Amino acid sequence: MSNSKLATYTLLSPNCTKPRNAKIDTITPHCVAGNLSIESTLKLFVPKERQASCNYAIGTDGRIGLGVDEANRSWCSSSASNDHRAITVEIANDGGAPDWHMSDAAIEAFIRLSVDICTRYGFKGVYYDPDKNAPHRNNGYMRITLHRWFANKACPGDYFISKIPYVVDEINKRMTATQQPEPKTTQAVFSPYLVKITADELNIRAGAGTNHKVVGVIKDKGVYTIVDEKTGTGAKLWGKLKSGVGWISLDYARKI
Repeated sequence: MSNSKLATYTLLSPNCTKPRNAKIDTITPHCVAGNLSIESTLKLFVPKERQASCNYAIGTDGRIGLGVDEANRSWCSSSASNDHRAITVEIANDGGAPDWHMSDAAIEAFIRLSVDICTRYGFKGVYYDPDKNAPHRNNGYMRITLHRWFANKACPGDYFISKIPYVVDEINKRMTATQQPEPKTTQAVFSPYLVKITADELNIRAGAGTNHKVVGVIKDKGVYTIVDEKTGTGAKLWGKLKSGVGWISLDYARKI
């Protein structure tokens, strides 16, 4: 399991279970209940006596920090079974109770992190079911779960819960965009055409340009088939002869 490259700061907590015992299929957002930087948030989880940690922390400024490697279970949501399958994310609040408001930058960082997680673990996106007792759908989408389902807490706060429809929609829109196949580019098919030579003598060159050596000379004003065109030195345009002998300057040929 790899960690997100979006994390710009790391302070690992000893409070975790190594390794987790379940496949990752869940993201659990939490509220820090304070306007802390990612450094301050992750520092909270360093003392062993605190018995708590998180996989990631997000600051009000939108920065992301790593607190527990994704390979390990963080101690975050008061539910061992949830934490074993979830990547947990502590998000700073720029407002207090009762709503625990979060900044737009923090919400945006959570969306970007979730897209990164879904991409790396091969999920199509995320879904949210407000019924905490509903089973995981196992439909190719990661489930968003809430700390308040497992403990008598407001976490992640009413503001974040009000934003869940937007968050889910935005994550899934971005995942859909990344999963769209690149448009196929169709290369234009060259249509050969005939030209009549207008010069008394016209050099045939090994390539499209006077910098290529002369490999032959046309001494009659006959009709020839051009099967390709290129720009090159010494002429506005060069044409390749159907015979494969070489290229001629189309400045001295008239298309017919």
